[in-house]
Amino acid sequence: MTTLFPLPQNHPQRFVLHNEVHARASLTLELPIRASHLALLLTSEEKQREREHLSKLCQRYGKPSPEKDADHLSATFDNFQIRWEQHGEFSTYTFYVQNIPSDPFSEPALKQVPLDWLSGLPGQLMVAAHAAIKSAPAPDKHEETDLSPIAAHFSNNPVVGSKVTGGAAQVFTDFKIHVDGFSRFLIINHSLRTEQAGRLLHRLFEIEVYRVMALLAFPIARKLAPDLKQADHKLYTITNAMAQSGNSNDAQLLDELTALAAEIENHISSNHFRFAAAGAYYQLVGQRLEDLREVRIQGIQTLGEFIKRRMEPAINTCQSTSKRFKSLSERVGNTSQLLRTRVDIVIERQNQGLLTSMALRAKMQFRMQQTVEGISIVAITYYAAGLIGSIAKAVHAAGWHVRPEIAVGVSIPVIMIAVALGLKRIHKIIENTTEE
Repeated sequence: MTTLFPLPQNHPQRFVLHNEVHARASLTLELPIRASHLALLLTSEEKQREREHLSKLCQRYGKPSPEKDADHLSATFDNFQIRWEQHGEFSTYTFYVQNIPSDPFSEPALKQVPLDWLSGLPGQLMVAAHAAIKSAPAPDKHEETDLSPIAAHFSNNPVVGSKVTGGAAQVFTDFKIHVDGFSRFLIINHSLRTEQAGRLLHRLFEIEVYRVMALLAFPIARKLAPDLKQADHKLYTITNAMAQSGNSNDAQLLDELTALAAEIENHISSNHFRFAAAGAYYQLVGQRLEDLREVRIQGIQTLGEFIKRRMEPAINTCQSTSKRFKSLSERVGNTSQLLRTRVDIVIERQNQGLLTSMALRAKMQFRMQQTVEGISIVAITYYAAGLIGSIAKAVHAAGWHVRPEIAVGVSIPVIMIAVALGLKRIHKIIENTTEE
């Protein structure tokens, strides 16, 4: 809480979030200067080892080590400056050394860093670049730039470049990896301020890193092209079989469609992050190019034109592959729903036929039951009349004036009516019990 006003308690992350905009401020550089930049792809385990390795460098030069959860560091050692940043899946190291020899790339800044420490850096190298900011030759009044001495710094390769930061500097590169394993950026300083120089170097290195990271998805897109074509053909085969009249193999088609859906979803879930990251990195490349505020130098391409022309086809391929997989997944879902509906209708028809058959059987059983009940009434009447006849004979033998034949004949209708009424009552009791 503040001591001046009785305000509520601070959110635990208030100051961390507020100071985040100052966390990665550009270095103030003294010109001219050389810089070397490294970008390393890291696993979670390697990120922890990276902090420990960075602490060893700080201890060697008597500087404070980064905190355990730190993701950036800027420090000045004896003869070089270092800027370290840890990102989501990679880390970057930038080393700065003042003064420039006649050949700005003959003595790169990385030569000032201890070799034994460099060899122990964890991770896989993705980007390695050298840059140099040198003063413009005086007098600098020519409208056209002589590219011959500039191309010599890039092994006479074709260069691209432009005026940047409102004409305060010119940037040149060939976007190629040279024999030393590094790409190169040459900056001709016309009127750069020290703060501008730091931001300009940072943007150029970010462009180099983000464009490479964006292209990580391109080999995956090319590798998935045959699988995508094969899956599309499988779906066509299934839908074509569904369209054939009289096809009774819907269950097998549904199994094939389910397997195809699982295959497609596996591709999507396995590569979704890489394709999404490619789009995000490419967007960052565009933003950093806009920040340069490029102005064309007559006779050569600007950095933005070169990158757009060379990267757009690859990025479009990645985006197209991602969209086609999503579209294919939706089509498989629609086809699956249609096929399931067909299977459900077939099952419903089978159930209706089964219910009709069961109803017919029940009706036949009922009629048989009625027939059996009729026979039962006759049988019961026969046995009951026989008992009455036996009783009448016994009574007649005892001297009573009873004729057994007449007694039996009279009792038969009475017995039949009594048995029929008894069965009817039993049916009524059963019906009442079932309804309850």
